[in-house]
Amino acid sequence: MGPAETLPERDLAGARLIARMERVPFTAWHAKARMVMGSATFFDAYNALSLAFALPILIRLWHITPTESGFLIGISYVGQLAGALGFGWLAEKYGRVRSASAAVAVMSVMSLACAFAGNFPALFACRLIQGIGVGGEMPVAATYINELSRAQGRGRFFLLYEMIFPLGLMATGQIGAWLVPLAGWQIMFIIGGVPGLLITWAVARLPESPRWLISKGRTAEAEAILKQIEASAKHPLSEVDQPPPAAIQATAIQATAARPRGKWSEVLATSYRSRTLVVWVLWACAFFVANSLNNWMPSLYSTVYHLGLQASLRAASMTNVAQVLLLLVCALFIDRVGRRVWNTAAFAAGAILLVALGAGTQSLLNVEILATLSYGIIGTVNAVLYLYTPEIYPTRMRAMGTAVATAWLRLASAVGPPIVGVLVQAEGVHAVFLMFAGVSVIGAFASLRMVETRGRSLEEIAR
Repeated sequence: MGPAETLPERDLAGARLIARMERVPFTAWHAKARMVMGSATFFDAYNALSLAFALPILIRLWHITPTESGFLIGISYVGQLAGALGFGWLAEKYGRVRSASAAVAVMSVMSLACAFAGNFPALFACRLIQGIGVGGEMPVAATYINELSRAQGRGRFFLLYEMIFPLGLMATGQIGAWLVPLAGWQIMFIIGGVPGLLITWAVARLPESPRWLISKGRTAEAEAILKQIEASAKHPLSEVDQPPPAAIQATAIQATAARPRGKWSEVLATSYRSRTLVVWVLWACAFFVANSLNNWMPSLYSTVYHLGLQASLRAASMTNVAQVLLLLVCALFIDRVGRRVWNTAAFAAGAILLVALGAGTQSLLNVEILATLSYGIIGTVNAVLYLYTPEIYPTRMRAMGTAVATAWLRLASAVGPPIVGVLVQAEGVHAVFLMFAGVSVIGAFASLRMVETRGRSLEEIAR
């Protein structure tokens, strides 16, 4: 008796739908979904970074110490940790779309609340709550976009979506450098809040992930969405209802066979433990370096290198320009070189640049060039991890696995700024760069243990 004959009809129906999804090329339907969810991700990035460009004014206005600055930056990541875990669980139970739209609503409302915070404790509390929405949107959105993709070209498809995040960071830098000196620090949070309320509505109207629906046995709903996708193709699809090739069918049947519901503990089960531990180290290393650099460079340029406010903000904003350009290169080549090779090379290159920064006294121009390039290169690892992490888990636990992994970025990002603040005061800025270099070396070694996922369907990788 073959595998197809031993499965219930519901699972066979789900297997056929997944096989059909693997045959549908990129369509206008995909483009719309990527654009709408990408708009939410744009403002996720904006709200994550907005404080960095308000902080130079607040330091002077409220007499904030370097250590207090570090805790103000770090508290958002505490909220993001809670949001990633909470909304990851909601995404498995209630769906990707409902979870993502709720996260966008939280971060947008609290961005407006930040604008009206009149003192350090109030802003501290608002950033904590806002972090819950910021942390919840990104892993759920990454899971959703990943589940819409087929194996062929998934890296490029996803990373072109993921470019929206550094574009959001870049826009934050440009807006901050231009508007904060003119309109005050509150403008950063007003811009982060108002459009987000409109985007909440747009995200809530997106179709649900067919793969999630299939995992819940809701095959009729999944098929209705799949028909919309097929109808949007430029050329008629032939034989999509025919039985798929044997290899695809076997993979799909295995992935959709009846299984217990995914649990948090399963990410450390024997089948996934090695993958999970490696990816946790990668998330912690990449974001400890990148987010610490991104949040501290405006203040470091101002306080350590004595640039004026506008010059400090403009110099810091160039890091995000570099990340966008390097991520475009990554998107074009990721499906050729693979996830493992790219991450290993990026961590190693970033470490070399950071060692050069920490080696001794640097001219301001050299600091700007080396800091910009090191952030831009390691920033591509951040994007690849949002691609890679949902790939290594099955649908029943994909959002949870991604959420738990991103919890390590929140922890690393929460402890990074306070450590930088203390280390700058105790040892100077060069010690900070050498610390970042050491963390990057750890990331390079961890990257060597990654499972290569390029060109493989999600169902094949997860088995």
